[in-house]
Amino acid sequence: MKFVIHPPIDEERLAKIVEAAGPMTVANAADDAAALREIVDAEAFFGKMTPGLLAAATRLQWVQSLTASLEHYMFPELVEHPCRLTNMRGLYSDVIACQVFGYMVCFARNLHHYIRRQGEARWEAVGGEAGRTGIATGPVVQSVVDRAHTHLADAALGIVGLGEIGLEVARYGVAFRMRVSAVDAVQKPPPEGIEALWPIERLPDLLAESDFVVLAVPHTPETVKMFRRGQFQQMKQTAYFINIGRGATVDLADLTAALEAGEIAGAALDVFDIEPLPSSNPLWKMENVIITPHVAGSAPRIAERHLEVLLENVRRFSQGEELKNVVNKAKWC
Repeated sequence: MKFVIHPPIDEERLAKIVEAAGPMTVANAADDAAALREIVDAEAFFGKMTPGLLAAATRLQWVQSLTASLEHYMFPELVEHPCRLTNMRGLYSDVIACQVFGYMVCFARNLHHYIRRQGEARWEAVGGEAGRTGIATGPVVQSVVDRAHTHLADAALGIVGLGEIGLEVARYGVAFRMRVSAVDAVQKPPPEGIEALWPIERLPDLLAESDFVVLAVPHTPETVKMFRRGQFQQMKQTAYFINIGRGATVDLADLTAALEAGEIAGAALDVFDIEPLPSSNPLWKMENVIITPHVAGSAPRIAERHLEVLLENVRRFSQGEELKNVVNKAKWC
């Protein structure tokens, strides 16, 4: 059996792959021409598959994607080909969940406002006088209702897409004692601590009851512009929208209009349909919007996790075992 790699990788990783491959021949193709020659009789491939490479392959059984997302990887011939395709899902779940809760804590505690005020040396609380305790001095205890801050343990978290990332966000929500519910195209018993897992048709119900809505679906043919003006209008006016999935799943003009109209309280966005987000986009200047430059999946351990998945699948393929992360090519996920 033969395993082809293209683009080529460094010698350190290559040595580990050769070890995992056992009896398989490993070809680290240096250029397009070499890849085209080597793939003719190869059973397995890792890297960027192209229509030309696929057409030249005569024995291909398995393709390992470089990435978790597949919207830039898929093409019709690959969908129709009988080979199995695996991706890199599962590498980023805890990292992205941390980012999500970073956003949520910012919104709950108004840190996004206080960070801006720090630059102005401005000692002023959001929603009231700075330094108050909520209890007046003297013999009478006064009750002060603070509506400017959110207690996460009293809040409802709604997750759209309960895959690897959505499930980890749900676990964090349970740890924060939030009421967690989700919608997903795949129905299964809800994991422990999640109050409800509904079919995607129940999305309006999820939006209506959630204080934080987290969009965690991949970019697939079914999820393009999944969130438009109507979805934002179904949310509470006090709710926050968070997108750490893919930019194509949200109509950004509709989100902007919803924010400008006060239909939702704010948004945190790590992904956009056009990246970088143009400097002229009005979202940059909205104080109730947090923008990060597609970094939710960035962390020191991602590279080693990436290699671990690859090595495990190489080992499994060489020994005829079931592969990890097999995807539905027609659905891109």
